[in-house]
This record gives sequence, structure tokens and C-alpha cells, in this order.
Amino acid sequence: MENERLILVTNDDGYASKGLAAAIEVARSFGRVVAVAPETPQSGMSQAITMYNPLYLRRVHAEERVEIYAFSGTPVDCVKMAFDHLLRDRRIDLVISGINHGSNSAVNILYSGTMGAAIEGSFYGCPSVGLSLDDHGADADFEAATIYGRRIIARLFAGEIELPLCLNVNVPVGRPEELRGIRLCRQNRGFWREEFYRHEDPRGREYFWLTGAFINGEPDAEDTDEWALRNKYVSVVPVQADLTDYGQLQRLRGFFSAGSASEDPESQN
Repeated sequence: MENERLILVTNDDGYASKGLAAAIEVARSFGRVVAVAPETPQSGMSQAITMYNPLYLRRVHAEERVEIYAFSGTPVDCVKMAFDHLLRDRRIDLVISGINHGSNSAVNILYSGTMGAAIEGSFYGCPSVGLSLDDHGADADFEAATIYGRRIIARLFAGEIELPLCLNVNVPVGRPEELRGIRLCRQNRGFWREEFYRHEDPRGREYFWLTGAFINGEPDAEDTDEWALRNKYVSVVPVQADLTDYGQLQRLRGFFSAGSASEDPESQN
């Protein structure tokens, strides 16, 4: 169909993941689907791009209204490949990144390859949605995530979208009937405290495994994505790439305002 919407799907868990298959099922409800996803898992890649290695693209599946490509780069590479090469002569109406195994709430958004790809899609002036399920298990049940993903995207297409638009959507674990609905939130001010576990290989060389724990910096705040997930709500956080701390911008104006020459370190040499 000439006027059919075109939906780009990507992720950071790889083209063969259950989460990508679930995201494609969400996307195909709204139009033709082209998926460009990493050849191998790329979790934690954030906005990383490949600059010093060749990139390989191969089509791994094709049927009516759905094509799937495996790409040897990062999630952001996948989005760039779609917009700047594979689909450069087509209008992409929506980017869906996911469905991720594990939450991308709070500070996780800064590390997430899933959200890196969604944010990249918004750079092209395309509405973008990162979908994540708060379940790392290999047997994760994506039914609730697909149902709520469809509901959220249907609302976007039904309304007037102001661009740029990027949504970070996180779905708690549970059957659809166990969830309490959708909650518009802000990002929780939590952070990770890592630990490195030291080991030795058979040749006596030390190596490390990274692990850690998430610290909720505001456990009682009821307007955050972390609170929503703990209380069985699907959290929706609109995000942007502008990392300017506007509060500090105002506070620091006095530190860096134009002063006398004696205040300039260069003038004291």
C-alpha cells in the first residue's frame, strides 16, 4: 500500500532475540516493518558507533510487510544504516527499539543500547519509542509489553506529535491483568555502585568480572519511573539528548561572568 506507514524496529539484544520478535509483532499492527538489529548482543553500548571496523549487512528474513536485517554494528549503527542507506528514499514514520530484556529506568538510560537507538531515531526527526521489560530471564513473558506497547503507539498516532519525541517505556513483570495501567513519569535519580570481582586464570593472570547494585536515590518519590515499576505501572518517560544542567547554569553565571583582568589567570603570568 502506497500510504502505509513504515516502522523501523531495532534493539540491543540481537536480531534473533525474543524481544525483537515481540517488537515486530507490535510494529506490524501499524504498518510495514523493517527491522535492522545487531548481529550479536550489544547491551550497554549507549550511543556508541563503529568507526574503525567494516560493517556487514545481511537480510535474514523476508515476508509480506516484514523484513529483518542483521547488522554487524551497534544499535546506533543500525539506526544510521536504516535512515542513511537502506531506507534513505523512504519516510520512516516510527522507530521502535526493543523489547529489551531488563528495565531501562533511571540512570540505565545512559548505558542502554536500546535507548541509544531510540534517541538516535529522534535525531532524524522521527518519533521514537524504547520498549523494555523488567525481566532478564531467558523465558521472559512479553505479552504485557506487547499489549501496552500497542496502546502507547496507538495513542501517539492518534494525536498531534510534536517533534522531537522519544519515549522511554518500561513494563513491570506480570501478566497483563496484573498491571495497573500507564503512568507518565520522570527519570529516577538513582545510580549504580559497581564491584569488580578479581580472579586468576590458569596462567596466573588476573582478570575481573563487573557486577554491582542499583541505588535508588529517592525511594519515596511517587512521580518516578522506579516507583511506577515497583507498583505495577508501565512507566513512560519523555527523554531528550540535551544534558545541560539548567539549575547549575544559573548558579554558575556569577562564577564565570566577565570580571576584571586581575581575575584572569592568564593575566597573572
